Amino acid sequence: MTSFSPRPATNGDRPVIWTVSVSRLSELMRDITLEFDGMADIEPIHLGFDDAVRQLRERLAGERCDVVISAGSNGAYLKSRLPVPVVVVRASGLDAMQALARARKLSSRIALVTYQDGMPALAEFQQAFGLDIVQRTYATEEEARAQVNDLKNDGVEAIVGAGLITDLAIEAGLQGVFIYSAATVRQAFEDALELARLTQLEAGRQRAAPVSESLRARHHVSDLRGESKAMEAVRQSITLLARSPASVLIEGETGSGKELAAQAIHRAHPLAQGRAQHPFVAVNCGALAESLLESELFGHEEGAFTGARRGGRAGLFEAAHGGTLLLDEIGEMPLPLQTRLLRVLEERQVIRVGGTRAIPINVRIISATHCALQARVREGRFRADLYYRLAVLRLYLPPLRERTQDLPQLAQWCLKQALAELEVRAHPNLHAELARCMPLLAGYGWPGNVRELRNVMQRVALWLGG
Repeated sequence: MTSFSPRPATNGDRPVIWTVSVSRLSELMRDITLEFDGMADIEPIHLGFDDAVRQLRERLAGERCDVVISAGSNGAYLKSRLPVPVVVVRASGLDAMQALARARKLSSRIALVTYQDGMPALAEFQQAFGLDIVQRTYATEEEARAQVNDLKNDGVEAIVGAGLITDLAIEAGLQGVFIYSAATVRQAFEDALELARLTQLEAGRQRAAPVSESLRARHHVSDLRGESKAMEAVRQSITLLARSPASVLIEGETGSGKELAAQAIHRAHPLAQGRAQHPFVAVNCGALAESLLESELFGHEEGAFTGARRGGRAGLFEAAHGGTLLLDEIGEMPLPLQTRLLRVLEERQVIRVGGTRAIPINVRIISATHCALQARVREGRFRADLYYRLAVLRLYLPPLRERTQDLPQLAQWCLKQALAELEVRAHPNLHAELARCMPLLAGYGWPGNVRELRNVMQRVALWLGG
């Protein structure tokens, strides 16, 4: 295996890159993103054309983005309509040749459809070797559809092109062969990083994000991976729950992705699309002593207790104002704090420890637990009135053992991520090698769920990298 070691970036100088893609390109970009995850804050946006322009413009009004990466007609469309640099993924001649070779195995009647410009060198090549390859170009989606239909009427059976073209080909009952390679997409990422660094140098200073890195939700609905019906239902539920400002209770076993789901709900809320102005704050209620948890949640005034900070300190409710507060492992919160939390939720204001002034807050509460809260209510260990305040909306995350069909995709993603962290490129036959291990992986119960699977894949990556 060859190593991959571009210059790493610290949190202070990490470029912000958005990848805008649809169809097959999204999967390829997702895989390449893992190789650059330590060098930039990379976010996937699965939209195209007008939808992408509209959302990106709205977000750019309150967020930082250094460079956008897109491809084909979608990339060209964005480049002329966005105020930030757009790196367009361009298929190389080698990409075209390799894709045409794959298409030739499917049929002798093949065509290449490209955005705006054709490939003159290919015409010379096919003339020299007596190959029958039809070339067409398009400028709009309507033209692309018309070209595909014309090619079908002419007897063409396999079409090479970008995601839009391959989707239209399949829709027309033809074979669609994707033109982009991993090497081409990887080059676009490298170009985007360099462009972002040049932009920072020209500006002469690092632009500060409106909200601290520690108060940003990084995960999206798309990060909840899995093609099972159970996970599709989870993603649909998150999109639905995000539309409401009501409190949400997330239930799931350890390692099932409760905080990831909470961040996805926060990010999917229509008012939080400009995430930089809407903080996401998380606290583990079972990891802190009662007195410390009280101070962390509600803040304290100067002199409230020995060692209290001079001038006092804002609590997490204040830090989350205008955004979301995740109360992780809410079932472990002591009863006295449950009473105070209930009062804050009812009055929408907080009083710091040792203080008397009521501070108004506007915070959406998401709670998460691995235990059965209703059972704790019956046992008198959790307040019933607080439970009903927190569980206005509910989300259940299934354990990994109940969705073993997601294991191949999850294992491959975790292993690729682990290899990228070690700056090692994944082996080309990685998918096949993992497939041989699936009976063993599927036979295990995974009590630690996805977190345990990730840990196992990190150990496998270390072994492969050595």
